[in-house]
Amino acid sequence: MEIGGTYPMLYAFFDEGGRLRRDAFARQIEVSIACGAAGIAVLGLGTEVAKLGRSERRQVVEWVAEIVAGRLPIAVTVADGNIPDMSESARFAVAAGASWLILQPPRPPASGADLVEFFASVAAAVECPVAIQNAPEFLGIGLSAAELLDLNRRQPNVSVVKAESSAVQVGRVIEAIAGRMRVLNGRGGLELTDNYRAGVDGMIPGTETIDLQVGIERAMRAGDEAAAEALYRRILPLVSFAMQGLGNFLLYGKLVAAHRLGIAPSANRIPADTATAQGLAWARRLADDLGPLPA
Repeated sequence: MEIGGTYPMLYAFFDEGGRLRRDAFARQIEVSIACGAAGIAVLGLGTEVAKLGRSERRQVVEWVAEIVAGRLPIAVTVADGNIPDMSESARFAVAAGASWLILQPPRPPASGADLVEFFASVAAAVECPVAIQNAPEFLGIGLSAAELLDLNRRQPNVSVVKAESSAVQVGRVIEAIAGRMRVLNGRGGLELTDNYRAGVDGMIPGTETIDLQVGIERAMRAGDEAAAEALYRRILPLVSFAMQGLGNFLLYGKLVAAHRLGIAPSANRIPADTATAQGLAWARRLADDLGPLPA
């Protein structure tokens, strides 16, 4: 399958009892489909995967597969600390309905050679396309372009790079990989138009700006950079506000998403940053500036 386009990473919303909210996953999925997303992504950093128990992660995958019901491909991030558990999680996700997987590196950080061996072993457990979350900026660990190509040679289904890099850096990766692997970037939409100029195959943002993210992608692919830049200027205040670190993104990006989705905000699952009165007011203002997402 060809992997590319805009794949929103779903937020995990919690109720006051600390339970995951299926309704919030459903609302994000339906909005993403209505806005023209290429697929749905789940269990990444934006889903706060590190805060979810093993059974919760499986529940989320099953919910998402049930709600999507084959309408779009699903990318599932797999984040376990050892090869047996990650291989089992990968097989479970594929059996539940994942179209492709994104593998997060284990902790503590390993050497490049050990990471190549680790990822190759897990990718061998499934037959679907596999991406590597190459996000040293957020995870403190990653692979060089040469190591990514070595991994692709060893295990050809490792065919996608999921970056969290600047547009300049992701452009270097794309140039070094020379078409051998597809490259998607994240970072909530920072430098969005320049990411497409750098040659990304797609983006994995949050759901809070999915309507405009898809519009920007379509305009850039149509060669209408003026229209794309006009749309990008609309989301830039929010992206600049939210992308001041992962904790800030999970707090305020998700709050803006709730406002635009028309659903109750999420309760926090600790550890989490605490919203300030000023931050709450600014999140509401930025959400109101963009207006509601489709019903």
